[in-house]
Amino acid sequence: MKVLANDGVSAKAKAQLEAEGIVVSTDHVEQAQLIETLNSEGYDGILVRSATTVRKDLIDACPKLRFIGRGGVGMDNIDVDYARSQGRVVFNTPAASSQSVAELVMAHLFAMARSLQHSYPAMPERGAEEFKVLKKAYAKGIELRGKTLGIVGFGRIGTAVAQYALGCGMHVIGVDREGTSRTVNVQVPLGSSKIQDIPVEIPLIPIEEMLAQADAITFHVPAQADGSPVLNAEGIASMKPGAMLVNTARGGTVDEAAVRAAVETGHLRGAALDVFVGEPKPDADLLKVPGLALTPHIGAATLEAQERIGDELVERILELR
Repeated sequence: MKVLANDGVSAKAKAQLEAEGIVVSTDHVEQAQLIETLNSEGYDGILVRSATTVRKDLIDACPKLRFIGRGGVGMDNIDVDYARSQGRVVFNTPAASSQSVAELVMAHLFAMARSLQHSYPAMPERGAEEFKVLKKAYAKGIELRGKTLGIVGFGRIGTAVAQYALGCGMHVIGVDREGTSRTVNVQVPLGSSKIQDIPVEIPLIPIEEMLAQADAITFHVPAQADGSPVLNAEGIASMKPGAMLVNTARGGTVDEAAVRAAVETGHLRGAALDVFVGEPKPDADLLKVPGLALTPHIGAATLEAQERIGDELVERILELR
């Protein structure tokens, strides 16, 4: 068996597969050359993350390709239904990155609460000469404890975010397509080896009610089928003045132009974006907006998450031999 890990895979996973006699290449192939490479090298499977797309044309042009693996959760870069209709196996690793994405969400919330997206770049440039000016400028931080966090999408990642937020003393409300509440277990360490689960009931309410109540909102939903934003300009306008917004889901989940305007006018305290329309070439003007906390799609990019992703991929591939 030959596998192309086109967007990379952990060294541990590569070694495990090779120990089973599977040939694994981690050399990235540009999209335009992908069909030719898959066919000429005789690959049985391809592993991707978010950078590589596997569409109908590639599936049709590569009859030897048996399986498509996605290292991560969302599979909107793969024509999943069509691939399966053609007898190809398609799988992802839905549980591996939840904690890492949740921690990035919390990192962004803490950063915006204390204006770190402003002070981090300002201190090296102005701190030596304008220390007191900057101290005054960033002296109006807020605490997350006691604030209300709205979570849109209560799957694995949304649940993990809720666990962290509850642990920080935040109130949590949610929006989801199913049910009226979720029970979230907050894990409290008791000594070196014991952990106690404390169940907390999270109410699920309509998004219009959540927007009016939440001091911060985070999104954990797949891309919409029609490409429309889950949160449009009208929704952003209905958010509480001074609220914060985080999008680590997919580019376009929130209306980027409306987010930019809300930050520039001061309606939002800040907005954090880890995903963008047009990746890997996001809007250059958007990246320059003061008040935006920006990261280059690194939600799952921790050593721990990548090892878990690799473990899941290895397990699924070995099942296919």
